[in-house]
Amino acid sequence: MVEQYPPILGEDSAFLEAVEKCSRLAAIDRPCLVVGERGTGKELFAGRLHFLSQRWDGPFIKISCAALTETPLESELFGHEAGAFTGAQKRRAGRFELADGGTLFLDEIASASPAVQEKMLRVIEYGELERVGGTTTLRVDVRVVAAANMDLPSLAAAGEFRADLLDRLAFNVITIPPLRLRPADILTMAESFAIEASREFGFDAFPGFSPAAEQKLASHLWPGNVRELRNVVERSLCIHGDKASSIDRIDIDPFDSPWRPLGVDVNSKESGDSDRQTAVPTASSSFAETVAAFERSLLEKALSKSRYVQKEAAGRLDLSYHQFRRLLMKHGLLTRS
Repeated sequence: MVEQYPPILGEDSAFLEAVEKCSRLAAIDRPCLVVGERGTGKELFAGRLHFLSQRWDGPFIKISCAALTETPLESELFGHEAGAFTGAQKRRAGRFELADGGTLFLDEIASASPAVQEKMLRVIEYGELERVGGTTTLRVDVRVVAAANMDLPSLAAAGEFRADLLDRLAFNVITIPPLRLRPADILTMAESFAIEASREFGFDAFPGFSPAAEQKLASHLWPGNVRELRNVVERSLCIHGDKASSIDRIDIDPFDSPWRPLGVDVNSKESGDSDRQTAVPTASSSFAETVAAFERSLLEKALSKSRYVQKEAAGRLDLSYHQFRRLLMKHGLLTRS
């Protein structure tokens, strides 16, 4: 049975341009890159590229490159032979093999190591791969759709992403606008999510949002984009209780409580640090500026406490070394490494 993907919701003109571009590119059997902030729906766009293509009845295989470290990711993508490493008791096909004749969606591709990127390039360029621990060259027919929430050209310029792989992936690029720049879509999408959740929660009908609730939804900046909006709507509906009256309370922060435990300095594994600092928004700061300042302050403090040893600093923030390096590049801090 062919998998069905949910519809892509939105009426904003810039968003509709991205959807239309996606529809046109679906028919062109070439690699494609989908770029957007977290929660903008990159996987939905990848699904549209697959199901509107001539490969629609083939497999649509997905993997997050950020979910695995280098060796497990290499095995997941390219497969392995029996005995290739400890625990590899039998031969296993990788995601590229499983996607033969269809589409492989590589989410968060910027998290893949340079060695894995090199092997990806070979498959995209020549349709050839070898399983981990194997010597036989296998041929596959796979369309690759990759997604990123980072500026890949800047990473490539800094040597943090293979420029030749980026060239191959960027046959064409779909950039999804964030929800905060599509304010007309917020209430439309919120109502759609609420109607769907009302059925799931056993409501006879969606009771609607009060004017105050609509104002709160419309004024929030939605850093988590569509994913955050769906969670907020479903949570607000779930705790509403009264199926007859309109929803008047929008529960944006589920951690908001007078009994919330005090924060811990994320730059240190020790909860007793007394010098923790948090970036505080000023009247002149935009949301993006405030988030950037907070990220930069975390990076600078972690570097300082680690005597500018980047691997140690990355560990303080529970980041991989590659993730930490990309954030340093993003905030212009690599000159001190």
